[in-house]
This record gives sequence, C-alpha cells and structure tokens, in this order.
Amino acid sequence: MTQLPTLFVSHGAPTLAIQKTAASQFLRTLPRQIAKPLAVLAISAHWEERGPTLGTGTETIHDFYGFPQSLYRMNYSAPAAPEVAAEAHKLLTQAQVPVTIDPTRGRDHGVWIPMILAWPHGDIPVVQLSLVGGADPDVHYAMGQALKPLRAQGVLIMGSGSATHNLRVKPTPAPAEWASSFVSWLDTTLQARDDAALLAWRKNAPQAETNHPTSEHFDPIFVARGAADCEAVKQLHSSWEFGSLSMNAYAFGD
Repeated sequence: MTQLPTLFVSHGAPTLAIQKTAASQFLRTLPRQIAKPLAVLAISAHWEERGPTLGTGTETIHDFYGFPQSLYRMNYSAPAAPEVAAEAHKLLTQAQVPVTIDPTRGRDHGVWIPMILAWPHGDIPVVQLSLVGGADPDVHYAMGQALKPLRAQGVLIMGSGSATHNLRVKPTPAPAEWASSFVSWLDTTLQARDDAALLAWRKNAPQAETNHPTSEHFDPIFVARGAADCEAVKQLHSSWEFGSLSMNAYAFGD
C-alpha cells in the first residue's frame, strides 16, 4: 500500500460548505490530488481537551450559530473507524503520550465541512483526535510523530484549521499586509523544511499574535507536520476570504 501524505487544510467559515469559493472548489478537487484513503484521522481547531482524546462517535456537530438554516440540516454520516482509533491509541501510548477514547464525541464542522466537500458520499470512515488546549507546538508535533505509521496503513492524517485566523478585522484593500506577510513566512518556512522554525512560530513569524490571537486554528498544522516530519511540502491551494483569512492548504510527505 502506498504511504499517504498528511494534510493541513483551512476550513474557513461554515458557509464554505454551501458557497462557491476558490477554497470550496479546491476541496472538491482534493480526491484527484491524493489517493483515496481507507480512513481519515482528523484534527480540528474546534476540539481541545486537557489531553489527546480520540472521538469515535459519528454525530454531525453543528457547533456554530447564526448561519443559514441549510447548514443545520446538513448531515455527514461517514462510518466510525474504531480500528483506526485503537491503533492510534496504541501508537500514542507507545510514545508515552497519555490518550483516552470518547465513544460519544462526533465530528465538528472543522472535520465534516472539508470532508463533505472532498468526499460527499460519506463512505470513508472517520475518527477525530482532539488538540491539547494551550499546549506548546512541540506537544502536537510529537503526537503527529507517534501517529506516522498510520500513513502506511492507508489512513489520511488531516489537520483542519486556518493558516491565519483573526476575524476581528476585515481590511480594505485585501489581503491585509500583516496576513500576507505571515503566509509568505509560512510558505518559505515549510518549503525549507525548517520544522524548528515552524515550531517557534510565535517568535519567528511576522505579526504572529495578530494573525493568531489564540493558537487553536494553527495547532492542527503541527500534528500534520509531525506525522511527516522534515519530509517534502507541497502547497495545494492558496486563496483569501474576508480580507485576512488565508485558506492555504498543504500536503506533507514524500
């Protein structure tokens, strides 16, 4: 079986699922860019716990408010992936990363929105892995490193967040210079395979705090990168929404 790359995708606002944008069109083409996975292990910005937790439920969680009703009627009924959860649990435990399984936790919109665009038939089993709230980047990177063997088993490790995430400002003209300079740094750092610089992003990236006042939308990139540490990087997509929200997506892995 061919080893899969890992992914980091920017999921934007929930309306990505119902609007025709450059990013939504990209996600619809994703199955033509990577081999179809046997299962997906997804890490979303919208689930943080005190320790890594594997969610094996199948509920479509509508964890947003004030959006069009059509979004709340959407359901992504992909099957569970208990075997993948068990293997991920084993790998993390072997790496001395304490991990638990929550059989009731379903998929939040950071997971099901990219999935419903890329694989709308819902035929690929999915398990979600939580972030560790407030953890340093190296914690999430180490989680990814531990999970790396899943790639050879046909499992796609997908981080879902946002390359930039500050919705307080909608600049004109767009994109904002503070956002574009951050993305330029990110692209250069990833292409150089400088994982040390990436992990020290708060010190190294221009206007880091402006682009990510809180880190949860950036944290999934460290899990995805850790599972393909120091391997080649391919930018899959680049576009902007709301003037400062980068929708960049990357594949990691030779």
